[in-house]
Amino acid sequence: MDCPFCNPSEEVLLYENENIRILIDSFPANRGHLLIVPKRHIEDWRKLKEEEKQAIMKGVELAIEKLSEALKPDGFNVGINLGEAAGQTVAHIHVHVIPRYKGDTNFPRGGIRKAVLDIEDENLSLKEKWVKNRLTFEEKEILKRLFTHI
Repeated sequence: MDCPFCNPSEEVLLYENENIRILIDSFPANRGHLLIVPKRHIEDWRKLKEEEKQAIMKGVELAIEKLSEALKPDGFNVGINLGEAAGQTVAHIHVHVIPRYKGDTNFPRGGIRKAVLDIEDENLSLKEKWVKNRLTFEEKEILKRLFTHI
């Protein structure tokens, strides 16, 4: 199995415990985009154990806390794509924590509700956009340091 979440590189791994990992998204929708993934390879939220679900939600809280401290975003989008029809591209359940900044989009109203609009995600089609959204080396180091001191 060649799953990027089961065997993440040290470059993207910020935190792990017995149940979850917190990873830097390799194709960030915005600066600081993180993923919370269960360590066990599983595709469907409904098949997670209760303790894994709880650990994931605690991971979301931890990600928001550390991103707030390091990057000072103005808000967050948190979401899960369940199944290919919903946009899931990696067959390993994961929760997106996406920092939002005032002015990062012209039309922020509606947030994740826009996921059902029939338009292509410009972030995926414009490599320069997700490259621009990647964290700097310094920002990665700050986050790694914050996640180390938990």
